[in-house]
Amino acid sequence: MNPNHEASAVERSAIRKICLRLVPFVALMFFINFLDRTAISFAGPNGMTEELGLHVVQFGLASGIFFIGYILLEVPSNLALHRYGARRWLARIMVSWGIVSLLFTWVSNVEGLYILRLLLGIAEAGFFPGAIFFLSAWVPGRYRSKILSLFYIAQPLTVVFGAPLAAWFINQHGLFGLSGWRVMFLGVSIPAIVVGLIAWFYLIDKPKDAKWLTAEEKAWLTAELEHEDARKSHTANHNLGAALANGRVWVLCLIYFGFIYGLYALAFFLPTIIGGFQSQFNVTFSVMEKGLITGAPYLVATVVMIFWSRDVTRRGCKPWHIAIPALVGAVSVPVALFMDSPLSTMLVISITASAIFAALPNFWTLPTQFLSGAAAAAAVALINTLGNVAGFSAGYITGILHDKTGDYLVPMMVVGAFMLLSALLMLFLSRFSHPGQQTNLLNGHEENLKQAGGN
Repeated sequence: MNPNHEASAVERSAIRKICLRLVPFVALMFFINFLDRTAISFAGPNGMTEELGLHVVQFGLASGIFFIGYILLEVPSNLALHRYGARRWLARIMVSWGIVSLLFTWVSNVEGLYILRLLLGIAEAGFFPGAIFFLSAWVPGRYRSKILSLFYIAQPLTVVFGAPLAAWFINQHGLFGLSGWRVMFLGVSIPAIVVGLIAWFYLIDKPKDAKWLTAEEKAWLTAELEHEDARKSHTANHNLGAALANGRVWVLCLIYFGFIYGLYALAFFLPTIIGGFQSQFNVTFSVMEKGLITGAPYLVATVVMIFWSRDVTRRGCKPWHIAIPALVGAVSVPVALFMDSPLSTMLVISITASAIFAALPNFWTLPTQFLSGAAAAAAVALINTLGNVAGFSAGYITGILHDKTGDYLVPMMVVGAFMLLSALLMLFLSRFSHPGQQTNLLNGHEENLKQAGGN
């Protein structure tokens, strides 16, 4: 934290309660969200492809069709969240996708699979940007990096714990007369419905309505947040048009595209790269060992993300807090392919994963530094929409380039190029923002700290 700002007892207590009462619950929702979305990747090779008679192209289409409705409805969903309240809307989203996911248990043909995947994307649309917007609205700007890093822990941990959990459900083959992959869909869907219903009663839209905050804590939080919004409103950055017309929002879209392209390329092809160790290095790993190896980089990334975000909270968000991880990721992605052992390869891949996750929670503090209200909700959704385009295209482009070249060098060079572009755009954004508009973007964080210290 900035040395000019010493947090009061009320301030420390309020932030601690938010960290303990809100963030873990929303992170649990995110964990279930990511697991339900990727459940098809566990079901496919464990009986679903054979039972439904799917060709490779059909399975690929079923996986990708999810993004159509998801991408189209991101912005409208987040605007609805802003209008009706996060408590109602996030709970509605979660119960909706839980019901759709549950129906996969009884899918009987490829057409039904397509329809359910499309409906799942529609049902899930808006959850992630909605959660980001919700948590950002609960704390002053100087604490958002800390809050969002705690929330983001759920994503790498889904890889670490989600795969073994899905495998355990699949091993319950015959339960209720169902195939193992159908039991898995049943097992991961019910928690979404249950937690969604709990969210309706557990989540709270605004600090002033939180019974677990004292009157002093409510007053401090409300005053801080209103003060920040008042500063943003001077430039009329509180409506939908302000977000769509703001050049900085579109630059942030491109920066996020690079990070998500790298994230999904890593997620899609890390198991394949590990599988290639057997022929490349003449080693053999069991299924469990491959799972542990796959999860190891994400454990490292979780630790790095926490410590990096602590530094952001202490210093204020600087351009290099996002640009340096992007640059490290850009270099390390192709370098991993030149390593001469499984250990050295995984060490470099761990650096790549750490770079991506170090940047992401801090990146999401940026839109709410210069936008508020519907504009902030729309901007977060718009940025995430373009990121999901990257997620959809990363696997496709990487696969095409691999087929044409015969290895992963060129595809990983493309990943590195996108992440390098993110680093350069981050520096450009911080250096060349309009002088009158730059106050709340990166440099404005220090101003917030100084003002808070004088209150």
